[in-house]
Amino acid sequence: MSLQRRTIDGHSRRWDADLADDAYRQGQWVKDTLAEQLARTAAEAPNTVLVVDDQRQLSAADLYKHASGLARTLASRYSPGSVVSFMLPNWHEAAIIYLGATMAGMVAHPVLPSLREHDLAFMLKDVDSRIIFIPQQFRGQAHAEMLASIVKTLPSPPDVVVVRGDGSQHESHTDLLDAHPPGELPALDSDAVRMIMYTSGTTGRPKGVMHSHNSIHALIQQLGQHWLIEPGDSFLVASPISHIGGSIYAFEIPILLGATAVLMERWDASDAVNTLATRRCTHFAGATPFLSQLLDAAQQAGTRLPDLKVFICGGASVPPTLIREAREYFQQARVTRVYGSTEVPVMSVGVVEPYDVHYASETDGRPGIANLELSDRGEVLAKGPQMLVGYHHAEDEEGAFDERGFFRTGDLARWIDGDYLVIAGRLKDIIIRHGENIAPKEIEDLLIKHPAIADIAIVGLPDQRTGERACAVIVAAPQEAPGLEDIRDYLNELGVAKFKIPEQVALWEALPKNDAGKVLKHQIRATLLEQ
Repeated sequence: MSLQRRTIDGHSRRWDADLADDAYRQGQWVKDTLAEQLARTAAEAPNTVLVVDDQRQLSAADLYKHASGLARTLASRYSPGSVVSFMLPNWHEAAIIYLGATMAGMVAHPVLPSLREHDLAFMLKDVDSRIIFIPQQFRGQAHAEMLASIVKTLPSPPDVVVVRGDGSQHESHTDLLDAHPPGELPALDSDAVRMIMYTSGTTGRPKGVMHSHNSIHALIQQLGQHWLIEPGDSFLVASPISHIGGSIYAFEIPILLGATAVLMERWDASDAVNTLATRRCTHFAGATPFLSQLLDAAQQAGTRLPDLKVFICGGASVPPTLIREAREYFQQARVTRVYGSTEVPVMSVGVVEPYDVHYASETDGRPGIANLELSDRGEVLAKGPQMLVGYHHAEDEEGAFDERGFFRTGDLARWIDGDYLVIAGRLKDIIIRHGENIAPKEIEDLLIKHPAIADIAIVGLPDQRTGERACAVIVAAPQEAPGLEDIRDYLNELGVAKFKIPEQVALWEALPKNDAGKVLKHQIRATLLEQ
C-alpha cells in the first residue's frame, strides 16, 4: 500500500496513491469540481430548477449567481481552506452557503440545529471555524443569543451571520449576499478537503470526518448508477442536511445528476405525502421512522404515490416486514435497505435494479464501489473512492484503519448467498454473557415482529453473576404490555439460543434517537444504570 499524507490549503489528509490512480482511471475521481459543474449548468440550462423549499425555488442560474457572489465575499475575508460552518434547517439558503464555500476554496462544515452550547463550542474551536451561519431562532431555540454567548468563550471566534432574522446581534445574511466585492475566485483542487462533518460519537469527543471534492463525487456517481436517478427527477430531502445523507441529496445530486432537491424544514408524514404527490417526487431516502410514518400517512390519504421510483431506507435498524409492506403498498417503488456511515457513505447500495423484494428486505444489499471485506471477527472493513480522506485530527486515525488502508467500521456483518450483506450489530455493542457473545441487533430484528412491540432496543448491563445481562427496552404497541415471559416464549418458539434471550425488560414510552433515527443506546444504558 502506498499511503502518504498530503497537505492542501492547510488540511492534512490521507493519500493512497494506488487508490487514487484507480479512481482517476475509472472516472470516479475527476479534476473538475462541483463548482465547475454548477457553472456549466447555469450557462447551458439556466432555468433548470435545482433546489426548492417552502419559501422559494432556485434555478441553476439563481444558485450560481448567489453562490458565486457569496464566494467572492468569503474569499475577500478568509484564506483558502478556511472552515465555513452553517447551522441551518433544510433551507434553500444552506445550498447557497455550501456552494459559496466550495467556490471560495473553503471547507463546508454542516452543523445540526439541535446542538447546543457544549457541542457547538467544541466543534467551532476544534475546526477553527471562521464564519458560521445560523437562524435567528428555530424550534424555540434562540440561536442568535446562543452564539452571542458562545463566541465570548472562544479564543479565535468565528464571525456570526444570521439567516432569516434581523441580524441586530450579528451580521445579516442578506447584507452579506448583497456585498458583491470584486476579485477572482481561486482555482480549486479536486483532491482538497471540501467538507468536515462530525460523527455523533457515543464515547469520547466527536471526530471530524473529512471528505474531498473527489470522495463525494465518487459517491454521487455511484448513486446515479445504482439508484435510477435521472435528469428531471425530484428527490424529497427530509433528512437533516447536516447529516451526510441529507447533504448529498440536497447539495450534490441536483448539480451532478440533474435531479431537483425538494427540502422539508420539518418532518411531518402527512405533509410529506402531499409534497411527494404534488411535486411528483421520484426518490426519497431516510431512516426507518420516515418510511414507517410515510406508509401510514399514505394509506390514510388513500394514495400509493405512483411517481415514487425508489425509497432508500437506512441509518437505523430496518425491520424486513416494513420493507415488504411498503413495497406492496407503493407498487411502483423499489423499497430497499442500504448500509453506510459518515466515514464511508453508502457502502452497500441496496437492491434496486434488478429488484428482488426478498433480498431488499432481508439484507442490506450488495456493495457498490467500495471494496467490503469481513474480518475474522465479522467486522466490516471498507475501502473505496468514496471513503473519508482522514479525520481532522490525524491521531484519531490510530486504530481506525488496518495496515492495507481499509476502514474499520466497527459493524458486524455476514454474507448471504455470496454477495448480499447483512449487518448484525456493532462490535462495541456486543453483550458478553457467560463468555458468549450476543449481538443485540439479531434479537431486536426478531422481537420487532412481536405484535405487542412497537419499538425495541437491547443493551448490556453489568451483572456480577454473568458479566453482563441483556435488557430489552420496549415501546409497547397500543393496549399491549409485553413482559419478560412473553418475549422468552416468543423467542423460544423461534428456536433462539437461551443465552441470547434477554433477562430483563423495561417498558418505555419512547426510545431516545438522534435526528437520523438512530437509537441512542448510550443514553438508554446510562438511564438504566441510574435507576
